[in-house]
Amino acid sequence: MMLGAFAGGMGWGIRGQYGHETGAMIAGLLLSLTLVLAICPELPGLTALRAVAWGTVAIGFGGSMTYGQTVGLTHDAELVGNWAALRWGMLGLALKGGLWIGFAGLFLGFGLGGVRHRSRDLALALGAALLLCTAGIWLLNEPFDPARKLLPRIYFSDDWRWEPAASLKPRREVWGGFLTALLTLIGYAAWRRDRLAVRLAGWGVLGGAVGFPLGQCLQAGHAWNREFFRTGVWAEWDQVINWWNFMETTFGAVMGATLAIGLWRNRELISSPRLPEASLSPRIEWPLLGLHVVLLTLVEFSPVRWVDQVYDFGLLLGFLPAVLVAEGRWAPVLLALPITALPICGKTLVNLAYEQDQFSKSAAWLLLVTVPLVGLAVLARWLRGRADTGELTARAVLSPTLLVAAWLYFGLNYAFFRFPWPWAKWTARTPNALVYIVCLAGLTWLALRKPRAEPAPAA
Repeated sequence: MMLGAFAGGMGWGIRGQYGHETGAMIAGLLLSLTLVLAICPELPGLTALRAVAWGTVAIGFGGSMTYGQTVGLTHDAELVGNWAALRWGMLGLALKGGLWIGFAGLFLGFGLGGVRHRSRDLALALGAALLLCTAGIWLLNEPFDPARKLLPRIYFSDDWRWEPAASLKPRREVWGGFLTALLTLIGYAAWRRDRLAVRLAGWGVLGGAVGFPLGQCLQAGHAWNREFFRTGVWAEWDQVINWWNFMETTFGAVMGATLAIGLWRNRELISSPRLPEASLSPRIEWPLLGLHVVLLTLVEFSPVRWVDQVYDFGLLLGFLPAVLVAEGRWAPVLLALPITALPICGKTLVNLAYEQDQFSKSAAWLLLVTVPLVGLAVLARWLRGRADTGELTARAVLSPTLLVAAWLYFGLNYAFFRFPWPWAKWTARTPNALVYIVCLAGLTWLALRKPRAEPAPAA
């Protein structure tokens, strides 16, 4: 539980600096690495890599759901004291959080449940999920015409019910589509008799549904009790606490601990597929991987509008990666390492060298992009070669991967935080950075821990 909380808390807290889908993949990577390494370290290396890659990709699906105004219902100054708005906002956060983490639990279960999910099967299942996602949006998230004040009957963002005289900009919600998509994929898992995937989906829903509102309780509690934080010792601390980031960190810690409990309680279902896993032709795998990288880069860093409109949607963004992970030789390790890091390194570069001028452009390109991505590519190449021969177990494959990933994302975020050293003057970033240092220490311990020697049999 503690290790899952460390991974989820640090990963989700760091996610806040980098955005929805790709930022969430930091948490998916760290949490998947941690849970597999801590609970089933003797699995074959390739099976472990596949599970980690699926968990990383799937946690990004839910990033397309808007939630800022849902959070606002619980703490905006205009709504403080409105218990109905608070309850409705918390209900919306529970729904959206449950859907978000439910995908992560489901796909992590795909990788660990011993059922071989072929690329063709997953493509069909995800295609059906996309179609039903459209239907779910039409059914549950329409009508949406803010100009005429026409909003869906079940709507969890700010609207004129709560602020009748305000000038509002309602956000389009898509949670109905993600609800139907998740149910579709759970139905596919049940049809394939993948019991672990179905159960972990439920644990993921529970972790998200509890974690998001629980984290927001901190921020709402602060907003509803500002007088308390203006006197005494809290008045000084309040100047250096980023309540939003602590909400995110708490959400991640709770969902990480919950998924850890779920996997531990169902560990008897963990196994490796008996059939060969890496059967996708390189002539298919490499071009599709390349296509995904190009589209991902355009979505994150270019003004090409049609790409953003089409590919910047969680289920579409994760479609190719999820399908390629199923039977690809290179997709699991490349998606988990350099491809997940690509947008994070790029956003750190843009913020520090182009928006804020904290680094020279040449130094930033070298230290924040070139060195990390080349290093991750080299590590991926080594892991792929060793895992393919069957020489390495999950422990041998994931220990260096977790160590590198944890320190990399902590370091990039620390630079994003402007290096809030605890001995320097504290800023609103310092308390969160200290929490992440504790989390990093726990993950480093897990990565470096040596297995206990088995006692010798009695004579």
